[in-house]
Amino acid sequence: LHGDGDVAAFVALHGAALRASGVPPRYWESLSRKLRGEVFDAGDYFGIMQVEEVDEEEEGDEEMEEQLKKKPNPGNGPCFKVIVTNENGLQASNPNSIFLVDHAWTYRAEHARQQLLHVPGLLHRMAGLMGIDFHGEIPDEGSIEQVLREMWKYNQTYQLSQGTAEEKVPVWYIMDEFGSRIQHSDQPSFAAAPLFYVPQQIAYTVLWPLRDLDTGDEVTRDFAYGETDRLVRKCLLLPWVPTEMLDVSCVTPEPSDEHYQAILAENKEKLPVAINPPVYVKDKIFKVFTDIQQVLNNLTHPRFAFTDHEGEADILYNFSHFKDYRKLSEERPEVMVNQFPCENLLTVKDCLASIARRAGGPDGPRWLPRTFNLQTELPQFISCFQQRDRRGEDNHWICKPWNLARSLDTHITNSLNSIIRHRESSPKVVCKYIENPVLFQREDVGMVKFDIRYVVLLRSVKPLRLFSYDVFWLRFSNRAFSLDDLDDYEKHFTVMNYAPGVTLKQVHCEDFIPLFEKQYPEYPWTTVQADIFKAFAELFQVASAKPAPLGICDYPSSRAIYAIDLMLKWDTSRDGKRIMQPQILEVNFNPDCDRACQYHPTFFNDVFSTLFLDETENCHVTAIV
Repeated sequence: LHGDGDVAAFVALHGAALRASGVPPRYWESLSRKLRGEVFDAGDYFGIMQVEEVDEEEEGDEEMEEQLKKKPNPGNGPCFKVIVTNENGLQASNPNSIFLVDHAWTYRAEHARQQLLHVPGLLHRMAGLMGIDFHGEIPDEGSIEQVLREMWKYNQTYQLSQGTAEEKVPVWYIMDEFGSRIQHSDQPSFAAAPLFYVPQQIAYTVLWPLRDLDTGDEVTRDFAYGETDRLVRKCLLLPWVPTEMLDVSCVTPEPSDEHYQAILAENKEKLPVAINPPVYVKDKIFKVFTDIQQVLNNLTHPRFAFTDHEGEADILYNFSHFKDYRKLSEERPEVMVNQFPCENLLTVKDCLASIARRAGGPDGPRWLPRTFNLQTELPQFISCFQQRDRRGEDNHWICKPWNLARSLDTHITNSLNSIIRHRESSPKVVCKYIENPVLFQREDVGMVKFDIRYVVLLRSVKPLRLFSYDVFWLRFSNRAFSLDDLDDYEKHFTVMNYAPGVTLKQVHCEDFIPLFEKQYPEYPWTTVQADIFKAFAELFQVASAKPAPLGICDYPSSRAIYAIDLMLKWDTSRDGKRIMQPQILEVNFNPDCDRACQYHPTFFNDVFSTLFLDETENCHVTAIV
């Protein structure tokens, strides 16, 4: 029995999700009943049918040939489809015509391999579902590889909206045998959507008809649901319908001015009005308002004093992003702030790639890995991938979300299907993975990848004045580098602070330089660093070359520090010499300066003195621009 109250409670919890997925309200009551009673009645209405493979050589009639071309999931295994078996067919207007589909496997992409290895029966079931031969008792590498490659044709994704950053990493799932046998159609007969059922904390897929069906009609859904652009649809369907995109140009021009206007609006940032650069009395003591513990603990310079009152501060040094520069510029133009309007053009990965295109040709500058925005540049990326494939070039790419830091939901892969599907989970960029990094010999491990973090201080945009702190930080991988085992975190990622139980290798820059020069005698560090600074200078020049919001805003009361993470890769110069080419990986706002303060107690005194007093003597900084 099911009272109205139950339905109301169900709708209160799930209404927003149901509306967002487009589940018609006429089905809600029945859906709530089926969820509560765990009623899986799809078997009463549908059946799975095996489609016989026809040998290409046989002379069949024209129609048969046509059917063959449209054949679903052209794999090596048998083909299946789902049809309506109920003798009365199925009416879309019937409020009970909504069905639950169970999920056979739910996982986060980075755990897939481990689970296939260790969860009893999982590999067996997945291999069966994907038509992969696996008869062994013990999971073998070959079968696991096949499932990891094929799973991108079967999985779907959702994201939890609450919780920690880790809990917000997209979840992938594979529907049970029935759900996974439903094929694609551009004119689908059904719609499907995941629904997280709160009382049981379980996700199901709900399936409902889009029109009336007769007995024998096929159940299909649109694998590119919601996408109307013909070219993009072709791209999204590529895992199931292989297509050559080589005629699409890989050239990715810089986005239009409107693109940047839209980003500004989305960030809810209000640009400042023009102000005259403030002038301060010679020995003024500046009152600092900050919520950053590292600053409170380490800033001891006599010209700065802390205040708890934002209203009386001369300097706002905030941890979170400041939004209303207009109000600040109108009411308190003399108050300095530790960030620049529109600095997200540097700190957000897709923006960094688009402004960097001002410095290089269509492929971007040499100091940035080739990057595509998967939301807006998918066809260009696929064309580039297929062209590289055809030329036999390395095709490892790294897929990163725009917004999650610390390499969460970041994947290295050479599978085109995987990259195309990752686009569904959250907005991503895909960058060429550095396949020939400059490595560092660690006596205990071998040749490992490392990255370098520089802290740069932006004093002003007009004129451009940029400094680098004289200490840089190194992070090393814990395993020797090679291009296999792409899901081996320790080998590929150098951000080790965050994973529990993983040891972090520390080497200080003053110890690193002689070791590096001993390993690479032809590459003195001063030359390498000069190239790094040249890349930084170019980056900030293009970032401030256009007026806001197309560039960083030249607000005279802004100052900022950023951390720039980079790697070195082997490249060939125009005259054929082997060179170490810096590769800027990302620019971080308000970086964690714990290590800096720990080893260099004057760090914040130096930073504040350089940014707010214009005194750089004895401050351990080098002018870049």
